[in-house]
Amino acid sequence: MEATGSPPHSTTAVAPSAENNGTTTGSRPDPTTDIAPSAENNATPDPAVSQSISKSSSEPREIIASTAEPIEINDVAAGPAPESQTQPEPQPRKKRRRRKKIFTDMISSSASRLRLLRTQPKPSATGDLDDSAPGQPRKRRGPADLSKEVDIEALIAISVGFPVDSLTEEEIEANVVSQIGGAEQANYIIVRNHILARWRSNVADWLTKDQVLESIRAEHKNLVNAAYNFLLHHGYINFGIAPAIKDVKSKLFSETPKGSVIVIGAGLSGLVAARQLIFLGFKVVVLEGRARPGGRVRTKKMSGTDGSVVGAADLGGSVLTGINGNPLGVLARQLGFPLHKVRDICPLYLPNGRMVNSDVDSKVEECGHFIGTALEAFRRVYKVAEEPLERMLLDWHLANLEYANATLMSNLSMAFWDQDDPYEMGGDHCFIPGGNERLIRALAEDLPIFYDHPVESVRYGSDGVLVYAGGQEYRSDMVLCTVPLGVLKKGEIEFVPELPQRKKDAIERLGFGLLNKLVDLYLLLLWLEKLLSSLKGCPIESVSRVLEILKGIFSPKGIAVPDPVQAVCTRWGQDQFSYGSYSYVAIGASGDDYDILAENIADRVFFAGEATNKQYPATMHGAFLSGMREAAHIMRVAGRRSVAPAAQLNTVNHESKDLDPLFETPDLAFGSFSILFDPQSTDMESNALLRVAVGSEKSDSDDIYISMAIFRGSRPLS
Repeated sequence: MEATGSPPHSTTAVAPSAENNGTTTGSRPDPTTDIAPSAENNATPDPAVSQSISKSSSEPREIIASTAEPIEINDVAAGPAPESQTQPEPQPRKKRRRRKKIFTDMISSSASRLRLLRTQPKPSATGDLDDSAPGQPRKRRGPADLSKEVDIEALIAISVGFPVDSLTEEEIEANVVSQIGGAEQANYIIVRNHILARWRSNVADWLTKDQVLESIRAEHKNLVNAAYNFLLHHGYINFGIAPAIKDVKSKLFSETPKGSVIVIGAGLSGLVAARQLIFLGFKVVVLEGRARPGGRVRTKKMSGTDGSVVGAADLGGSVLTGINGNPLGVLARQLGFPLHKVRDICPLYLPNGRMVNSDVDSKVEECGHFIGTALEAFRRVYKVAEEPLERMLLDWHLANLEYANATLMSNLSMAFWDQDDPYEMGGDHCFIPGGNERLIRALAEDLPIFYDHPVESVRYGSDGVLVYAGGQEYRSDMVLCTVPLGVLKKGEIEFVPELPQRKKDAIERLGFGLLNKLVDLYLLLLWLEKLLSSLKGCPIESVSRVLEILKGIFSPKGIAVPDPVQAVCTRWGQDQFSYGSYSYVAIGASGDDYDILAENIADRVFFAGEATNKQYPATMHGAFLSGMREAAHIMRVAGRRSVAPAAQLNTVNHESKDLDPLFETPDLAFGSFSILFDPQSTDMESNALLRVAVGSEKSDSDDIYISMAIFRGSRPLS
């Protein structure tokens, strides 16, 4: 998945493998920038933050989220060219413009609102709470210091996606304050921002409520409870895969489950939701049709002539589009992965190898924000791109927009194609060395995932859900469907009852684009080890076209372009588990359709994935955040159900499907296994029915059951 609102202006490069941690290459001479974790620990502050608040262990130390224009997803640069290389005529390099993310009147930091924070935090077991020299009196924070701290923390909250001075819909639904608006809400926002910034300063450790109370006045403990619980349950703090985080979560596991959930799909949203649901006290099973986790995030290891792995290419989701507030950046910090920054300098070359004049390019690029049928009329009226060179540049920028949206411009909604721009993550765009599969492996670790189990049917009613996958039946309280929009469009999964017409219409209106990548591996010093080009078409033709372009650029400089050692081309449109790459707002659709797709059905069937995230569609972090969102949603629904009976719906227990009465007296039972033999046959080759209860033996009502037919004489696996 790529960011629809931030179109890349060149081809992306292959991420270096974890083994060699090499530098990525491309057609630009500027090297990438490694954003490395601290040598002391894996809890470095966010890279784009430029100022810390305090060295106090009880005060937030998150750095300021930059409000400068974020960079584009450009080619990751190669190392310096050989000295013998002839340089093209000098051209001023340009930064790709993108619409600025405007923050209206930032934060009000009146003295009355600062009274929540202690001017002198309580002593902590970790030592002094400020940067005073040993033996010197501890510095007391004054109003100016507190005002600055509050403003910095508000910027951090904004970078994560919270509004400046209002509550999110989730906060309102969670009843974090007794009354919307007024002083209580204003104070809650300060406390929420403080907790969020406090944890972001050290994402490797678990932040406790008591630690927060060290820097918040005692009379506001109720606000701390509300904000802390909301941020914890909705996955804004204490999430991820740092050892300390995982250790605390394992100890907090509840013996009394809140219910059972089947997660369909082991992509980013499914993995994140499964981990969070287990932490929240649910029993979870993940059903995945592929033989691997990750979904549309897949890393291909590239091999040299001797068979050794020399590079890694992300064939699907590849770029962390904006590192400020990005949860994937948090995971990278927790795991100690350095990040390769994507440069925002992107010169364009003509087919003859000459660099395009940046002034002409800028003039033409301005036209690129108009799309569809309006473009040609605009071009004629304003006399844009009348010269052949200008028209060629215009075609490039239009193709670049199509690249970003994974579809033709004629398919895009002129009014809403960029509706997500105001929400986009700020900061640098980055690659993870070794590919994003490293994150996927860490997220999938220890989860109960059944691979090669494509889901065929979902039946839901007042007493739960039945999911049929691979000839087996899975029963649970709720189901979370995270399959791509392309799978829903194809109708690959049967829903009984059918999906509401409102949801089916949204599925139809939204577009699901196709973007294939061609990955070429080179071993010359100039190319270092690899070069990635994103093209459509068959592999042979694509490789030939790439070579033709590269030779046109580098041959005039006396540099020979060899044939690639290895080439890989994706086919996402033919993948039965995706049928495309990522979503876009098609003609007739709007951002509201993402919200409709996210709506649950009867508090039994829930939906997550990038196509359910209005703010961050078509991005990896959008998928991640949607998984967290639905885990919290499921928890709220389960809480309501525990105090009130569920509404009467069409029952899921069809007479022919309900096996519970039969298994009340099984022919054979041991542990969680129950077996029924055919009462009309003693033949060892006759059929028998096996049912396995997945879950705690203390709570039969919450068990997830797996049923399958076996031969009566089957031998157990040894």
